[in-house]
Amino acid sequence: MKKTTQFKQLLKSQQLEFIMEAHSGLSAKIVEEAGFKGIWGSGLSLSAAMGVRDNNEASWTQVLDVLEFMSDATSIPILLDGDTGYGNFNNMRRLVQKLEQRDIAAVCIEDKLFPKTNSFINSKGQPLADIDEFCGKIKAGKDSQRDDDFSIVARIESFIAGWGLQETLKRAEAYHKAGADALLIHSKLAHCDEILAFMKEWGNRCPIVIVPTMYYNTPTDVFREAGISLVIWANHLIRTSIAAMQKTAAQIHSEQTLANVEPNVVSVKEIFRLQNADELEQAEKRYLPNKQE
Repeated sequence: MKKTTQFKQLLKSQQLEFIMEAHSGLSAKIVEEAGFKGIWGSGLSLSAAMGVRDNNEASWTQVLDVLEFMSDATSIPILLDGDTGYGNFNNMRRLVQKLEQRDIAAVCIEDKLFPKTNSFINSKGQPLADIDEFCGKIKAGKDSQRDDDFSIVARIESFIAGWGLQETLKRAEAYHKAGADALLIHSKLAHCDEILAFMKEWGNRCPIVIVPTMYYNTPTDVFREAGISLVIWANHLIRTSIAAMQKTAAQIHSEQTLANVEPNVVSVKEIFRLQNADELEQAEKRYLPNKQE
């Protein structure tokens, strides 16, 4: 089944679905092996892995290069965190074309201004995009796609900016009419009250996606009961890897030996397995001349 179709089925599923963040080909494969049905190509995680800020400091073509490795390494769909679409409607058209070429199933764009700033940094000081301009960007993306199942998720930042429920509903209505396949309702509160208030008013008019990074203590059944379609676990692999690397680097530097670290890290053979080294070994037997013969 096409990756685009797989993702569209996640959005339309009658049960709550989950996707997990990845930021490299290796982490994407780990997500798939863990059993997830989809991958979130997190802008925060991708930029962090490159050592730059989540302010569009990594160019969109650099992001595409990483996505291509992630797509090649996996068979499940990827939803790209496409920030603001990297520019205006014309940038959005080109982005969709290039994502389809790399077998990326969907893109999420947020209604802020380019270059964007991460939602949790000075969030109330971030201006939002004009509604009509953002609707044009959605329409341009939908008109540009060649695969009918490619999805565009419109991310609404009005709660983040402190603009309230009515503004969020206004934007949701406009983006839905513009052709968005789903809406991502974002909140920075430590509880999910804003999300639940929106769902009460909005109902089941289209698939709703959430990112419970800040309200992580909310029981998942609350999301099910509210009618949420898709939950994104947005940045936990990059955060886990940072903690592990910091600990290992500090320990080796302090002890000046690998003896106490080696039992707590994966073997090199596990890296080879994730890289599918066995396939290359079999291919060499088939395609390289046997010098012994």
